[in-house]
Amino acid sequence: MNIQWFPGHMAKTRRLIAENLKLVDVIIELLDARIPFSSRNPEINSLVNNKPRLVAFNKSDLADEQISKHWVQWYASQGIRCILINSINGKGLNEVKSRARELMSEKIERDRAKGKLFTPVRTMVVGIPNVGKSSFINKIVGKATAVTGDRPGVTRGKQWIRINSEMELLDTPGILWPKFEDLEVGMNLAFTGAIKDDIMDISEVAMELLVRLSRAYPAELCTRFKLEPDSIISMEPLELLETVARKRGCIVSKGQIDYSRISAIVLDEFRGGKIGRITLERPGDREDTLTGTPT
Repeated sequence: MNIQWFPGHMAKTRRLIAENLKLVDVIIELLDARIPFSSRNPEINSLVNNKPRLVAFNKSDLADEQISKHWVQWYASQGIRCILINSINGKGLNEVKSRARELMSEKIERDRAKGKLFTPVRTMVVGIPNVGKSSFINKIVGKATAVTGDRPGVTRGKQWIRINSEMELLDTPGILWPKFEDLEVGMNLAFTGAIKDDIMDISEVAMELLVRLSRAYPAELCTRFKLEPDSIISMEPLELLETVARKRGCIVSKGQIDYSRISAIVLDEFRGGKIGRITLERPGDREDTLTGTPT
């Protein structure tokens, strides 16, 4: 299934980012820890140019802990420091603030030499839809300032938010890119909710997710849906979805499968971490480079 979604407000967001770059000192780029490659918008590199950048893996509590460590090590080998964060409980957010301050240390010292004793760090938060930007901002600020939602496309305009006397944030709407050249990237974005469900065949998405989980996380899949490990190996995608549907009682009249209901259940339980801590990509799965000046 070829998934594409680029509504008009995202084109406006690209212009918004470009137009406001001169106002900020540091870029905070949020990635989804479950899909560290697919959640990286390749256009961000050219948009932010050479601005100092922090890379933060959000939703780290939903991702496979060991694979997240491998990703951090992999990025470190490329000279990029990544921070694992959880925007719900605040894990890693203090490190984000201190690291952003460190990136501005030279500018702060120059200002002090000129007699300016206080220099707030102005940051811009960027990331794909539904990566948790609004939750990140609300947690780091300490109150519900940005609009949040569990669906992509909630934040539509820019807004400056003061964290404290030392830092300000410029929030921007989530931004995808006009065309997904890699079909697997589009599917990963669909799995995690970065693309609206109502533009896709969610049964097809759910079937593909079940196949992926049966290969990479068979124990977690079988435990959650009460499946037999030996049986799922030989199942076709549709058969696997129907088996899960029967286990959950998603049956309508005359014993027919309620495909919409079971597909929604599979996607919701994956996105909510109920199946387990899962990462769909591993370092080395594909060639990846990051330009610019993240640290």
